[in-house]
Amino acid sequence: MAVDARAPYDTSNIFARILRGEIPCKKVYEDDFALAFHDINPQAPVHVLVIPKGEYVSMADFTAKAPDTLVTGFFRAVGKVAEELELVEGGYRILANAGTNSHQEVPHLHVHIFAGAPLGPMLASKIS
Repeated sequence: MAVDARAPYDTSNIFARILRGEIPCKKVYEDDFALAFHDINPQAPVHVLVIPKGEYVSMADFTAKAPDTLVTGFFRAVGKVAEELELVEGGYRILANAGTNSHQEVPHLHVHIFAGAPLGPMLASKIS
């Protein structure tokens, strides 16, 4: 079910539960600002999710409400994950879905990092 990016934060969402340690994850990276882990349903040979530590539904919500140190730390964490997984040389794609038209599935801001193979065009088909 797609998420309304303007909805209030749901503290019972799966990523909130992962952040609280209630649900395990295959951790790739963690610091004071972000947690990165392997997606349980990978769409590429490398498919990692990076989530900020805080209650943010979307990028708009995050950039409007998060302290500057968290915004900066989160984006630095995304870069560190790409570097630590040795994705920089071969290339990678970053994707963040927001709202129903993008098919956001979890109401917690998250960035997908895809890599490990040629990823093809940005969108599967032309949008009319």
